[in-house]
Amino acid sequence: MKRQTIRPTMILLALGLGAAAWLPAQAAPQASQGAIKPAKIYHDYCSVCHGDRGDGRSRAQNSLIPPPRDFTTPEAATLLNRQRMIDAVANGRSGTAMVGWKSQLTPKEIEAVVDYVRDTFMPAHASADSNRGRQVYSRNCAVCHGEQGDGRSRAQNSLHPPPRDFTSAAARSTLSRERMIASVTYGRPDTAMAGFKSQLSTRDIHAVVDYIRNGFMRDDGRDDISGVRNAARHPSAMAADAARQAAQAAAPAPAAGAKAAVLADMKAPMPDRLKGDAVKGAAFYMSNCATCHGTTGDGRGPRAYFINPKPRNFLHTASREQFNRPAIYHAVANGKLGTEMPAWNKVLEPQEIADVSEFVFQRFIQPGAGTAQAKASR
Repeated sequence: MKRQTIRPTMILLALGLGAAAWLPAQAAPQASQGAIKPAKIYHDYCSVCHGDRGDGRSRAQNSLIPPPRDFTTPEAATLLNRQRMIDAVANGRSGTAMVGWKSQLTPKEIEAVVDYVRDTFMPAHASADSNRGRQVYSRNCAVCHGEQGDGRSRAQNSLHPPPRDFTSAAARSTLSRERMIASVTYGRPDTAMAGFKSQLSTRDIHAVVDYIRNGFMRDDGRDDISGVRNAARHPSAMAADAARQAAQAAAPAPAAGAKAAVLADMKAPMPDRLKGDAVKGAAFYMSNCATCHGTTGDGRGPRAYFINPKPRNFLHTASREQFNRPAIYHAVANGKLGTEMPAWNKVLEPQEIADVSEFVFQRFIQPGAGTAQAKASR
């Protein structure tokens, strides 16, 4: 089997997205916790690679070969039918970083997230498309407003005023559904927006407006969507996180006689007799992982406030008591259920995983462990 080429940025995804305690492998899927929320499933499991808008623009895009699928292209609409996408989500795609999710998502959840991707991100493909609004948009609106509804089209520099950008905050705040229906029906004076009442039925007009509103005018800053919470928009969440970290750092030692937690064996070796190279691991970490975990391993990298759960703070007492070499290796290799942490053991070589695990262990978990290890080996 041909080895996949993985660039250093991959390690960011492997280490940067898990913050809470490990969840058991048999943890219940989301469906058992209430109604299925396909948008939340997408942002919890898929956006880390495919991007918040399904266009493949994520931190993984330059690290994976082949890169994550861009669902917004005409090629995707032509090649990806619904059943193929369901199979890909359930079983993964051989030769790519796409892992199967059937052990973590129910069949209905998989179908729901596939339909969400198709209805939200993918352009219409007239020969095989059930979304009427998307078909109408592709045939009549995309030429000016662009395939992504952002006004970026070949016509944008020829029209004054330019085509409306439906993805902007201004569009969300000013365009009601009723106003949009009237615009599509009768046009807009002093613009290039023509009326379509003689070309489209009332049903089609309503369908295309709803498609635009649901597909392009969503507010991705909602609190119920993991992975896209922006600290600038959520100062209270930012303050709460800072207070929580300060409380953890200032927590007193356990009282005498208190029952101590079971500590991990810090002398346990890497799995499969692997020996990590901390120097190679350092190059990976500092170039990529520090964006989330910080250069000092404190979990306060510049991207940390965009992630929920937060990146692991390797300097915390709990981390230093529980994260031995096998635990760190497991985090990178197998991902973490219930978070955005994906499993990368299908795309990273075991030695690469061991290298960055060894660096984290020596630098943050047990500083000086490398020196002691070197002396013991003499």
